[in-house]
Amino acid sequence: MQEKGTISIHTENIFPIIKKFLYSDNEIFLRELVSNAVDATQKIKRLATLGQYTGELGDTTVEVSFDKDKKTITISDRGLGMTAEEIKKYINQIAFSGATEFVEKFKDAKDANEIIGKFGLGFYSAFMVAHTVEINSLSYQEGSEPAKWTCDGSTSFEISEGNRTERGTDIILHINEESEEFLDKWKLQGILDKYCKFLPVTIKFGTKSESVEDGVDEEGKKKWKSVEVDNIINTTSPIWTKSPSDLKDEDYLSFYKELYPMSEDPLFWIHLNVDYPFNLTGVLYFPKVKNDFDFQKNKIKLYSRQVFITDEVKDIVPEFLMLLHGVIDSPDIPLNVSRSFLQADGNVKKINNYITKKVADKLSELYKKDRKVYEEKWNDIGLFVKYGMISEEKFAEKGKDFVLLKNTKGEFYTLPEYKEKVQGIQTDKNEQTIYLYATDVNKQDGFIQSANKKDYDVLVMDSPIDSHFIQHLEGKEEKTQLKRVDADVAEKLIQKDDAFANLLSEEQSTKVKEIFEKAIDNKSYSVEIEGLNPEELPVTVTMDEFMRRMKDMAATGGGMGFYGSLPDNYKVAINGNHSVIDKILKAESEEEQTKLAKQSFDLALLAQGLLTGKDLTEFVKRSVNMI
Repeated sequence: MQEKGTISIHTENIFPIIKKFLYSDNEIFLRELVSNAVDATQKIKRLATLGQYTGELGDTTVEVSFDKDKKTITISDRGLGMTAEEIKKYINQIAFSGATEFVEKFKDAKDANEIIGKFGLGFYSAFMVAHTVEINSLSYQEGSEPAKWTCDGSTSFEISEGNRTERGTDIILHINEESEEFLDKWKLQGILDKYCKFLPVTIKFGTKSESVEDGVDEEGKKKWKSVEVDNIINTTSPIWTKSPSDLKDEDYLSFYKELYPMSEDPLFWIHLNVDYPFNLTGVLYFPKVKNDFDFQKNKIKLYSRQVFITDEVKDIVPEFLMLLHGVIDSPDIPLNVSRSFLQADGNVKKINNYITKKVADKLSELYKKDRKVYEEKWNDIGLFVKYGMISEEKFAEKGKDFVLLKNTKGEFYTLPEYKEKVQGIQTDKNEQTIYLYATDVNKQDGFIQSANKKDYDVLVMDSPIDSHFIQHLEGKEEKTQLKRVDADVAEKLIQKDDAFANLLSEEQSTKVKEIFEKAIDNKSYSVEIEGLNPEELPVTVTMDEFMRRMKDMAATGGGMGFYGSLPDNYKVAINGNHSVIDKILKAESEEEQTKLAKQSFDLALLAQGLLTGKDLTEFVKRSVNMI
């Protein structure tokens, strides 16, 4: 048997297109060929189950091997195999999928779709790394003869009699010069680990050394010896393919360590399992995020029938859940011919919505089941919840029932609870309820204490997302405004009708303002004389709430870049009712007035962490001299 011919294609120069455009990364040739071998193996198993194949299945392990001297990589299976006619049909006619005929033949068989693979373009990824490809195959059909197909990367092929004696297929790649990097054990091992780690058929790649017990020595201690065993690449039944009722916490934690060996244990997880209106399985883990946005370290991995596709899942998973880790597996997510890029599709949006709902339901369940445990985990999960409420309206609707606010005393409140707590005392003369917050409890301690003296409560808003979450709260909570605790003096943060009057005369106020403007000598600081509680500090430096918030949002990429580039401007509030101001006015000389004003101003800067460098050094020297 010998035949030569031309591969039937619908586009000229198909191979350059495959090499340059259809595949984003040449290493996926191995994924495609191993996946095809697994598909063929699953099909023969299915035929045996249906009684369509009565022979012995035998060992169905798919084997990957390479020969550095001959410059070949071989993928062998004991699957369906192909006759010469089938090779011509499935391999030569690129546009035809062998799965179509198989589906039609066994369309009434239960779960047949789950084992359908596609012949065709996936196979041709072999030419990304090989100058010549051989197929040696023997069909499972009784009386079949082995067939050999050879192609050198042009549109010409040759079919001749093969030499395979067992059912199945060998794909032999003769590696081209540019791709000899793949003739390396560790390179191939890495690719197989990446793409084939959870394929449903056993994959073997050579052997590896293992230590086994070898009796005991004279002292009764165990002895060990090294033996060569098959190097099995994959776990054929990963936990996402199992029922949650069959799994324990240790199984989920063990799988997490397998995926992310260097990570801390996750907080909790969600097992996804849906078969209508789309098929989706997987496990998503909530990691400890350490209050930052580490999107790159450990990504969610996307699989299709246990074949790794990508860890770029932004179309499938809502953006705020990109912080999660784990696995999603769905045959219903549409991929282009290289299986590497997601395509726009209605199912993708449905899956996105489903995952959002499952996460919201899980968080709600945890909150209701044990609020104390939920509060203990809030520092880790708060970032997810707040980010989700900002970015997803549907999640925000559910999230309002389990989002928590934490104050500087370490107490937690739901939104309704906190509203009730502060609505009376922290409502200003315009009937606006004011929520005070701190972004750095230690740095803003003086301002927090001032607020606490007036029985005001202060929230902790110190995560990277909080500047945006504050905007969200103000948009959702009626007649509510949030102000940073150091945005103004306590009396001005929540203005009441019974505010303190300024005891200085107009002339005295003008004089004090002139003294401080001369002492400060910086146009970035605007001086105002105010009537405040005599027990408050004589001088307070603050930044306007709006300007500070815009700068905070600009710092976290909130689209406020214009504000981020503006110079810092501060308000200097002089407490006209403080005894220090009276002392400044009564100072014997202008020089003494300026020195006292400068000292008071520097103390205010110090309280805000704004006194640095040369100014701090001079302040220390001046303080020593004044003692």
